[in-house]
Amino acid sequence: MNSERQDSFVEGAMWNRRYAEHPWPTEPDVGLVERAEPLAPGRALDLGCGTGRNSLWLARHGWRVTGVDASSVGLSMALQSARESGVDLEVVEADLLQYRPALEGFDLVVVANIHLATEHRAAFFSHASAAVAPGGHLFVTGHHLDSLGRTGPPDPQRLFTLEMVADFAPGLEIDSLTREQRWTEASPEPLTDVVLWAHRAPLVTGSGS
Repeated sequence: MNSERQDSFVEGAMWNRRYAEHPWPTEPDVGLVERAEPLAPGRALDLGCGTGRNSLWLARHGWRVTGVDASSVGLSMALQSARESGVDLEVVEADLLQYRPALEGFDLVVVANIHLATEHRAAFFSHASAAVAPGGHLFVTGHHLDSLGRTGPPDPQRLFTLEMVADFAPGLEIDSLTREQRWTEASPEPLTDVVLWAHRAPLVTGSGS
């Protein structure tokens, strides 16, 4: 997912044009790599996958990945990269505000740089969290308010704070919620992200007598 996606991703035609006209990042989120690398691969859901940078990294590391996005162009680019890498990738073209993932259907749910308007956030993250299977994890990353004017949406209400993101994992247990800095070639100063890592408690089976 690129760094400026908002709830306007429902306008697939606009994102089709942007993906066709501009180069997009290909490297996965460092925070996702750090947290997902130790996990046993399972089923992963990448909500707002764009051209597939996180989906492809997961697929290359053994995950069975479903990438969801409103842009047919972005999904086509993700599939082309998957073919070139020799990995399988399932894609779904859908409006993320309407898409309903399977309840507790995924061992890892990824939400990277989805900056929604206030009225959409609670419902979206409720569905994202509900998709996490017992023992599974939710990864969320987005631009902190401190990055206003340097990256991400120009509306400060869409940018993240720790207090805001603490509400993004209903029904899950938060393992870490951090501000993390990263350097980019486009910015003389580090950018600040908020990163959430949460999990659903595993099922407890009785030992019997």
